[in-house]
Amino acid sequence: MKKSNPREKSDPSPPTHHSSFDERWMRRALELAKYAEEVGEVPVGALVIKDNKIIGEGWNQPIHNQDPTAHAEVVALRDAAKHVENYRLPDTTLYVTLEPCVMCAGAIVHARVARVVYGAADLQNGAGGSVFNLLQAPPLNHSAQVAGGILSEECSELLKNFFAARRLDCES
Repeated sequence: MKKSNPREKSDPSPPTHHSSFDERWMRRALELAKYAEEVGEVPVGALVIKDNKIIGEGWNQPIHNQDPTAHAEVVALRDAAKHVENYRLPDTTLYVTLEPCVMCAGAIVHARVARVVYGAADLQNGAGGSVFNLLQAPPLNHSAQVAGGILSEECSELLKNFFAARRLDCES
């Protein structure tokens, strides 16, 4: 486990089945998102859980790494894959503060993540059911269970405040 450095939208559908651990792990994802904000990135955090243990963590890093693929989910998947020494991550759950985009959903499907739990829905780019549902698309060879809306208000508020501050900076 790595040492932690520590669009207001509503979820269009109610959360599907979630466990008592979902809020606990989403809170950790929120810590990672807050760290991303501290270092000047869009505040999104993610972690991969297997057997109730963190095997991968990530926060948005495209600006710092000058890498358009360095979304929190991809960073967490890369970290988890190194941890288990395999790019396939069956029997895992990915927690992320913002619904995955198309790119991240593709990586999640390719890694064979069993379950995705997200906080805030992304009604512009969401690929977990809001705009697209790549995580459960029948033609693909893998489908993940999806639970949305876990701590959605806190996740949405973090993003809303970040972008409001950015707009103020631009106006100054």
